[in-house]
Amino acid sequence: MARYTRTFFSALGLSALLMAGATYADGDKKVSIVDDRGVTVEVPAQPKRIASISYFADDVALALGVKPVASTYMTAGREPDFLLGLTSGMKQIGQRAKPNLELLSEAKPDLIIAIRRYTVGNAAQLQNIAPYVAYNMELLEESYSETAALSKLLGKPERGEQLNADFRNHLAEYAAKAPKDVHPRFLIMWGGATPFAFHTENTSASIVAAIGGDNIPGPKSPGGEFGIDLSLETMLEKDPEVIFIYDSGPDRPHESNPIWSQLSAVKNNRVFYVGDQWVETNGPIAREIVLREAAHYLYPDTFPAIDVKAEAAKLIPAELQN
Repeated sequence: MARYTRTFFSALGLSALLMAGATYADGDKKVSIVDDRGVTVEVPAQPKRIASISYFADDVALALGVKPVASTYMTAGREPDFLLGLTSGMKQIGQRAKPNLELLSEAKPDLIIAIRRYTVGNAAQLQNIAPYVAYNMELLEESYSETAALSKLLGKPERGEQLNADFRNHLAEYAAKAPKDVHPRFLIMWGGATPFAFHTENTSASIVAAIGGDNIPGPKSPGGEFGIDLSLETMLEKDPEVIFIYDSGPDRPHESNPIWSQLSAVKNNRVFYVGDQWVETNGPIAREIVLREAAHYLYPDTFPAIDVKAEAAKLIPAELQN
C-alpha cells in the first residue's frame, strides 16, 4: 500500500507564488520562473503539451480548459472521478512516485509540472526531456499560490485568481453554515498496520478543520513533518468520531487489528474510504470536492451527499468532457 514516509516531508521549499516574479527572455518566447526547489527554470511562454507528475497539473489545466498530454496515476487502472476519468485520454507515464522517464519522453511534452518530493532525485533527467517545474503540493496556502502560479504559466492568470477567490468564498460559506456546537474529532490517514495520519497543515485536513472538525493529530511541531505514524493504541486514546482513509486498494491491515472495532468512528459507521482528490487536494477541482464531501461526512443532517463526477463537471469546461 502506498504511504507517505518521513523522507517525503523533509526540506519543503519556497512558496510557489514566485511566479509573480516571472520575467520574459527577449525574443525566444520563454518565461523565467523560480519553482519550489528555489531553481530558476526557463519555460515556454505558452506551453501546449503539458505532462503532469501528480494530478495537480491535470486538475489546474482541466479547470482552465487545457488537456495535458501525459499524466502519472495514483493507482494503476483507476481513472479519478474528480477529473471525470479524462486522464484515460492522456499518455500514462507510471505511478506518481516512480514516473517512467522513457514513456514521459515519448509524450514529447514542452513542460513538465511535477510533485517535488518524488522528483528532486531525478531533476536533471527530467530537465533533459523538457523544462521541469516542481511544486510542494502539501498545504492549503500552497494550493492558492500554486494554482495562481500554474494558471499564470498556462496563460490564464485571471482564471486562476478567480478559482482561488471562489474557493475562499465557498470555504467561508460552508464554515458559516456548519453547526457551531459540535466539533467532530477526525483523522485523515493512509491505512496500514501502523496508519500514517496527517497534521492539520495538510491541505485536506485544513479544509476539514476549517469547517469545524477537530483533527486529532493536531498541528505539526515547528520545523516538523506533515504527518505522523499513529498507532491503533494512540488512535483509541484519542478516539476519532470520523475517519477518512485514502482508498489505495483492497489491502486494509488496520481493519484486522482488534482495536479497530473499538473506535467510535468504526462503531458508528463513520469510516469513509475516500478518493484520489483527498490525496491530491491542491488543485481547484479537488479542493472544492473535498470541501463538499467533508461537510456531508461531518454534518450529514446539514449538508447533502454529493456526486463527485457531477461536481467535477461544473468545473471542467464542456468542450473537454466530450
